Amino acid sequence: MKYRITHSTLYQYSQPVGLCQNEARLQPRNFWRQHCHSSYFEIVPEPIDLKERVDFFGNRVAYFAVQKPHTKLNVTAVSEVTIFPRQNVLELFSQIAWESVRNILQGIPQPGQSQSQQGQTSWQNQDYAQEVFDAKQYLLDSPMISVTPELAEYARISFQTNRPLVEVVHDLMARIYHDFTYDPTFTTIATPLSDVLNFRRGVCQDFAHLAIGCLRAYGIAARYISGYVETLPEPGKQRLTGADASHAWFSVYIPNSGWLDFDPTNNTIPLDQHITLAWGRDFSDVTPLKGIAFGGGQHVLSVSVDVLRIE
Repeated sequence: MKYRITHSTLYQYSQPVGLCQNEARLQPRNFWRQHCHSSYFEIVPEPIDLKERVDFFGNRVAYFAVQKPHTKLNVTAVSEVTIFPRQNVLELFSQIAWESVRNILQGIPQPGQSQSQQGQTSWQNQDYAQEVFDAKQYLLDSPMISVTPELAEYARISFQTNRPLVEVVHDLMARIYHDFTYDPTFTTIATPLSDVLNFRRGVCQDFAHLAIGCLRAYGIAARYISGYVETLPEPGKQRLTGADASHAWFSVYIPNSGWLDFDPTNNTIPLDQHITLAWGRDFSDVTPLKGIAFGGGQHVLSVSVDVLRIE
């Protein structure tokens, strides 16, 4: 599937802004499931500086600065991406038990294997060893996700003894989907995860954070994914331009298989309708657009996203 994504962000200020500096993570990544053919920005007023780099997590980051006085800032990112469809994606992933994954990530020898033997086996495959090492950073608490006994208790039902990790996560995803109500009026970016758990309400960002916290509570590496999902109109109705929105889901590390994505908001495994922008420990690592503005007074923010399938 090939898509054209147009993501527009408009800031309207009550007073002129003399200078603003911004970072945008609005350009899709390249990895095994997707390829970004092109991506460019349209920024009004025109910036005096526009540079691109790759951050610690491998995400594409654009820095830009606007130095002329302005009361509006419009940032539009236009990208074309191909998603490679995969059928029966679960069959590609190992059925290793969750306890074994936890032990691998913690460096605990497998049954019948000494610590020295495990080290020799792992380091014979440098790519595998590096993969495990990189995954360990997603075990730790992050700015927006702290492991708590409450998270562990909620996840406990899913973590049955010797259950394959893929089944554990699939069950956890389904439980979040059924137990929680999607309510865009309940949370903000700053709403604590404890409130989401207590009131059983939130949005895609909250549900991804919740799942990640539950998995980390049991020693499983999980990361946050930002991106888009194609939304199709109801039968007989015309597709509305700009009616799509940013989306978030999570991914779990499975040794010898890689990372597998799960979308708890829709209770599905992303295949050919999810477009990935960036990933990190939580939302704070992948904020689509952030920056500082000197002046401006109060401001109003509006966002429009259009995900168009290109035949």
